[in-house]
Amino acid sequence: MDEVSTDQVPEGFSPVPRGQGFSDNLQPSYRRIEGDSVSFGLVVQSQHGNLMGICHGGVLMTLADIAAANGVNVARGVQAGSPTINLAVDFIAAARMGEWIQADVHMVTVKRRFGFCSGAIVNSKGVVARFNGTFYLPDHKGMIKPGAPWDDAPGLLGKPD
Repeated sequence: MDEVSTDQVPEGFSPVPRGQGFSDNLQPSYRRIEGDSVSFGLVVQSQHGNLMGICHGGVLMTLADIAAANGVNVARGVQAGSPTINLAVDFIAAARMGEWIQADVHMVTVKRRFGFCSGAIVNSKGVVARFNGTFYLPDHKGMIKPGAPWDDAPGLLGKPD
């Protein structure tokens, strides 16, 4: 894994803790959650690249999925698993090695059992991809971490280790 200069990470972002399963493939990655605003980002490194030397589409899709699911959870005020029902990503431009990219959640709608989210992945030049997701909001106890304040909760939304 390449080293990331903290100068490349925008103010307000903190490291995403490791030990998150598949999303560890994005490491080192960062998040910023301020009120209802949710963003996840990373500096594109060799482990994020494809054979063309640009950010792999799977990395962009994973970043979009994580940001969107967390955006839905923040909007509903619950830290819980929110399985993805559908995620549509439109790839608009390439993200190159060494560039900071971030997935910003723009709109969230929460209904009884479903959350809907849209957003964009951007770099310094503009939009890299846009995304729309639909998430299932289960209410059984195995998916919800009750009483865990956002600041102290483990996981993607919790404090870094």
